[in-house]
Amino acid sequence: MGKNKRKRKINYDLVIQNRVLIFLVIIVSLFGIIIFKMVDVMLFNKKIYTDNLERLSYTKVTGTSSPRGRIYDRNYNIIVDNKSLKTIVYQKKKGTTNLEMIEVARKISSHLDLNYSRLTERARREYYFAKNKGECDKLVTKSEIEKVKQRKLTQNELDELKLKRISEEKLKFSPEEERIAYIYYLMNKGYTYEEKIIKSDASDVEYAYVSENNEELVGFNTKIDWERVYPYGDTLRSILGTVSTPSQGIPAEEKDYYLEKGYSLNDRVGLSYLEKEYEEYLKGEKALYEVVNSHETKLIKEGSRGKDIVLSIDINLQKEVERILEENIRRAKGEANTDYYDHSSVIIQEPNTGEILAIASKRIVGDNVIDNTTSILMSPITPGSVVKGASMLVGYNEGAVHIGERMLDECVKVAGTPEKCSSVNNLGVIDDITALAKSSNVYQFKIAIRVNGQEYFRGMRLNFNQEAFDKYRNMYHSFGLGVKTEIDLPVESSGYSSKDKAAGNLLDFVMGQYETYTPIQLSQYISTIANGGERVAPHLLKEVHKSSDNDKIGDVDFNVERKVLNKIDTSEEYLNRVKQGFIAVLNSPGGYGVGYMDTSMRPAGKTGTSQSFIDTNNDGRIDTETITSSFIGYAPYDNPKMSIVVTSPDSSHPNSSTNYASLVTYRITREVTAKYTEMYGID
Repeated sequence: MGKNKRKRKINYDLVIQNRVLIFLVIIVSLFGIIIFKMVDVMLFNKKIYTDNLERLSYTKVTGTSSPRGRIYDRNYNIIVDNKSLKTIVYQKKKGTTNLEMIEVARKISSHLDLNYSRLTERARREYYFAKNKGECDKLVTKSEIEKVKQRKLTQNELDELKLKRISEEKLKFSPEEERIAYIYYLMNKGYTYEEKIIKSDASDVEYAYVSENNEELVGFNTKIDWERVYPYGDTLRSILGTVSTPSQGIPAEEKDYYLEKGYSLNDRVGLSYLEKEYEEYLKGEKALYEVVNSHETKLIKEGSRGKDIVLSIDINLQKEVERILEENIRRAKGEANTDYYDHSSVIIQEPNTGEILAIASKRIVGDNVIDNTTSILMSPITPGSVVKGASMLVGYNEGAVHIGERMLDECVKVAGTPEKCSSVNNLGVIDDITALAKSSNVYQFKIAIRVNGQEYFRGMRLNFNQEAFDKYRNMYHSFGLGVKTEIDLPVESSGYSSKDKAAGNLLDFVMGQYETYTPIQLSQYISTIANGGERVAPHLLKEVHKSSDNDKIGDVDFNVERKVLNKIDTSEEYLNRVKQGFIAVLNSPGGYGVGYMDTSMRPAGKTGTSQSFIDTNNDGRIDTETITSSFIGYAPYDNPKMSIVVTSPDSSHPNSSTNYASLVTYRITREVTAKYTEMYGID
């Protein structure tokens, strides 16, 4: 028989007491945590939380652009400055409605002279929508409004539908309405809290009207703004670069880049060349504000002008170089065989530091001579014999020629190619110095054939040897030929490197007829020879100075240091032998460069004449052979202070009724170096 189980009696009072106790413990613990956090916030970490609150409560914004830094030449002549502008601005006041903004735009519209043709269709639609919102609300269906409530469509998407459905007929404004619509567009451009520039360079009448009526023209005000001015006119103008206007703002294609750096959409930035390259220094420091609410700001920090930069350019030498170029280009166009010639270029550099003293190119178009300086960086030319210094070094390095070796200058014939000669058919038996002085092609041909692993005999077949091409190309590259020079400008061409693998091209390569190089690359090349074999980056910036509160230049922030990119892989003996050859070019009897530079300068250098081919009728096909003349040099040869490059593409053409070749490169070189000597002297 089973036992009867006794039912346990539950003490409900005890259970309730325990549960209440647990609940009280939890409550006390929670209050303890809350009290601890309050003490932590109010006492121990008060500053941290205060800073976080301010950061979350106040948005920091910047004012409109401050004036940019000035640009000076090496002698501290101001070549780019700022001019004050009377400016009309608008900043939306808290609580201002769109209709109130339109009414203010109506009041001011007849008093401002603006380019109202810039009113876009989008701006027209937004103006009409703001003015006729009730009417535009009827342009969407009830089902589309319902989708907004169901979150299938955003309010912005609904408003876009309204804008698109405004008929073209409604957008045909009267001239008066166009003015109001355009001003309304300018008033809304950018963020709500930003000050909008309505008009820069306002007239005295416009400026006075807004100043005297700014209480009635709610949100409108006047201020003094700035624009770039150029005391030396168009001298060096293209290299100095440009700055965007307030209406342009930052470039659309670089919007993300500039916005990440704290710029506003309507900020002025450097768009090209030096203004763009040194934007980080030249840009002004804008005033800093805190946005108290969506319409009000509080000034935290005053704005300041940008840093000043000093260039290596001598603006007076630059002016003279540009004048000499223009005069000689005009003169050359009056000579025979210059049908296809239109420009020449000059670069003067300090070979040891890389500083550029003058850089200019001029092009003639009809009766006008225009600036063409950017071609020095971007337009490669066939250099001709100026490259023979680098070619000779390959021969020395590879043991293909030894110092003082004599060879017979004769027309060379290899299988599959026409006969190749020096410019003078037979120079006789010559050594390496004479080969450079009289620009022997044959001497270089015979060296190249040895570098190729063969010995010349008439009618021989020249084998293709990629290693031989690479040896020449690598040497050229080490001088800056065919690679970027790393000049301190935002754009630069590497020139053209051929992929044609015909063996005979090696002979063209060594005399400068195979690949093309820019004038700035030629300048780096001759400067490297002049300074003893260090390839130094050419540069235009010399110093950066701190911003000042007056018209004087501020203290030096930093000086640009010499930047050595590489050293030429050759012996000092070989490089000095090339330099002796370059001295002979300009100083020995029969040297092809005699007269280019006055011997009082103790000059060294190399002339170059090359075949070029152009498309004369713009049909996409090369149809005419021309001659390009070049000169590279430096002085004095025993302590180089300057290097010079002069190029004149297509300065003559051989397929004409006369063999006359213009001496435009010779004349430009002669006059520019004489002017340099007059201004700087030669130690």
